[in-house]
Amino acid sequence: MEKDFFSHETAIIDANCTIGEGTKIWHFSHIMSNSVIGRNCNIGQNVVISPDVVLGNNVKVQNNVSIYTGVICEDDVFLGPSMVFTNVTNPRSAIVRRGQYEKTLVKKGVSIGANATIVCGNDIGEYAFIGAGAVITKEVKPYALVVGNPAKQIGWMSEYGHRLNFDDKGFATCPESQEIYRLKEDRITKTQK
Repeated sequence: MEKDFFSHETAIIDANCTIGEGTKIWHFSHIMSNSVIGRNCNIGQNVVISPDVVLGNNVKVQNNVSIYTGVICEDDVFLGPSMVFTNVTNPRSAIVRRGQYEKTLVKKGVSIGANATIVCGNDIGEYAFIGAGAVITKEVKPYALVVGNPAKQIGWMSEYGHRLNFDDKGFATCPESQEIYRLKEDRITKTQK
């Protein structure tokens, strides 16, 4: 049976993985058992995807990323170079904690910058933007822009990845898409004026 995705000859794909049409898996990456990878994903060089990880469609995983068991990424997620997820809150080398993995849900359209760390159990809302090097230690709101260690919210982002500047009535326009966003009670919605 011919596969409908590309994998470099140095990539390792374990048994029982599901990989969608048009996906590309590059040099020295390891896709472990029972992982599910959607359509048109790009898995960069030296990526580890642990057992039972789920990636939606059009997920971009840059070089040297580790995605551990318990992580689910919805469609259109961007994972920057060398970012990492964790999956155990209190790891110890001498204590086996398999089966105690915490879940982390990365919602549609999220971008996570290079070298960021996502501490397990902290979900990331739709279209949030995690700055390079940020350390996520709590839940991130949809459309939030967060930076630093520990990460703090410093603003809001559009679905096209532009910082939103709200007027005194709580409206902002994305400079690229011209979509209008409303900020009310610390929540973002797309709207018409």
